[in-house]
Amino acid sequence: MAGKSPVIADEEEKRALADLGRSRDRTEADRARALLLTLAGWTSPDIAAAFGVREDTVRLWRSTFMAGGVEALRTRIPPGPMPIKAERALAVAEGLLTAPVADRPNWTLPRLVDEIEQRAGLRISRSRLSVVLRQRGHSAGGGRATRWRDGRTPTRWTAPVCAASC
Repeated sequence: MAGKSPVIADEEEKRALADLGRSRDRTEADRARALLLTLAGWTSPDIAAAFGVREDTVRLWRSTFMAGGVEALRTRIPPGPMPIKAERALAVAEGLLTAPVADRPNWTLPRLVDEIEQRAGLRISRSRLSVVLRQRGHSAGGGRATRWRDGRTPTRWTAPVCAASC
């Protein structure tokens, strides 16, 4: 049975998967859509390429569905305390960073940390603020944060300068 997934679903489960596929949470919507494509005969490599994930991830989604049904595909809030401090700091930072560029200073992480402490009365470390901003797609520098898969900052390639006339 190599190449064919053992996933089966009745009509009610297919409707639930289709509803979940329209979720606002992209991760759970992708999981549901991947299962619908599996039921339509797509292979793991094809689904992985379509969603930009690894084949193992697609297989994990399938086994999760087979073990727990549609509910197992839903996103759950991780256990532990809510990140209240980070959320409050982010609310202040977003207000500062969304002001028109002409009317605001150039924000650095240390400046943002100090301003958040003044406005919200809480202290957050520069490293934690950096992580929270990146998770939300913000940057202290002014532009949108760019995230690369390998964690490197993109560099622009320039042609080497010839010592002699080329």
